[in-house]
Amino acid sequence: MSPSRTATGSFPTHTTPFVEIDRARWASLAPNMQNPLTDAEIVQLRGLGDRMDITEVAEVYLPLSRLLSLYVANAKRLHDSTQAFLGESSGRTPFVIGVAGSVAAGKSTVSRLLRELMSRWPDTPHVELITTDGFLYPNEELERRGIMHRKGFPEAYDRRALLRFITEVKSGADEVRAPFYSHMQYNIVPDASVVVRRPDVLIVEGLNVLQPALAGHLTIADLFDFSVYVDARTDDIAHWFEERFMALQRGAFSNPNSYFNVFAGLSEHEAREKARYFWREVNEPNLRENIRPTRARAKLVLRKESDHTVSKVLLRKV
Repeated sequence: MSPSRTATGSFPTHTTPFVEIDRARWASLAPNMQNPLTDAEIVQLRGLGDRMDITEVAEVYLPLSRLLSLYVANAKRLHDSTQAFLGESSGRTPFVIGVAGSVAAGKSTVSRLLRELMSRWPDTPHVELITTDGFLYPNEELERRGIMHRKGFPEAYDRRALLRFITEVKSGADEVRAPFYSHMQYNIVPDASVVVRRPDVLIVEGLNVLQPALAGHLTIADLFDFSVYVDARTDDIAHWFEERFMALQRGAFSNPNSYFNVFAGLSEHEAREKARYFWREVNEPNLRENIRPTRARAKLVLRKESDHTVSKVLLRKV
């Protein structure tokens, strides 16, 4: 065990780079903000198994959107001051936010929610969201490389293409295209793309978006203006993954066009065993080896309890 960590994996108070804020105090930081979302909108935004409700939005995500709006405003002031210093005049480049965390931790829900909330702020009406799934190598290439069983691990992504994409967005390009990934087909869709057109804010969501650079090379995390890590106990995430798999097995997997249709006819016991196998052999090793080690690189950590509610917020000291 590293001497800088406790038995639970958290940082001791005297060495932590974060300010740890409990739920009640965090909620009090934006006491008069009105929630712009309805219950119905929140239901549409949350993922399978996530119990996020209007109280959670008000107490956790409204303050976070307010904090992010302050970061965006500061970035604008810095841009204007730099342009004045250089004697130049050019438009602002997008503010880029990375959202990381394990499979089934709820990072997709967090990303969608931040997109909706931030688009309500006057300085950031145009917010776009991209997932790194589109930068996975096609299944055929993963098979050729012998790493299909490691889909979701860092080496399964075309990291150069992802870096080029973020670089172009960050440079202020009028239009940037990303490959389109189909969860139904479990693969990249040829000749399909996601188009990003000069957003005020771009949210980049993915398992490994906070990975450090390799041997001095630039990494996408170097281009983020802010980053969020969605954290929870491993046992809780394993349970959420299993329950999500079961929900999909009863629903989306029944579609004959689904890549996972082969699991639709499994008994409940067989389906749970399959979910546990995928967790044990793929998702937990990826979390342990690649994803969780990047947690300390985030600017903000959302720590979840077993019911998916956020109990603490860790904000990097400035």
